Amino acid sequence: MDIASRLRPHLSRLSPRERRILAIGGLIAAGLFVLAVVLPLERSVGALQRTVAHQRAELAWMRRVAPELAAAGPPGANGTLPLIVLIDQSARRAGLAGALAGSAPEGPETLRVRLQRAPFDALIAWLARLEQRDGVVVQAARIQAADGPGLVDAALTLKRS
Repeated sequence: MDIASRLRPHLSRLSPRERRILAIGGLIAAGLFVLAVVLPLERSVGALQRTVAHQRAELAWMRRVAPELAAAGPPGANGTLPLIVLIDQSARRAGLAGALAGSAPEGPETLRVRLQRAPFDALIAWLARLEQRDGVVVQAARIQAADGPGLVDAALTLKRS
């Protein structure tokens, strides 16, 4: 026995006015269900489908460039610039040009660098960028407070890895 055949006896006992109110209430309930549940779900599914498509495109791009990146080696491994030039240029870009007091090679890929009255925050950010972008690591460091707030004198030994 289906639902309609079960409801017929109950509906036949209602007055026409009550049936109209019930029908209008049913339509309002169905409309609210569509507005409150179906439409938000549809929007969410659409947004997720766009996200998945974007992620797939990024993955395809990464798979295409992965062999090139693997062939290039770690950051800075190509060593196109001599270490002394790389250190000088990157220090100037980091705003440390006035603090550079000298540098001397200590080996084929090792350089000793002295900085005087360098802003500590700029020095640390510069060293982090050197390691991340150029594969240059700090082998040894001696950092002392200098005259002035936030300023330091530093003696660094940097090595290209």
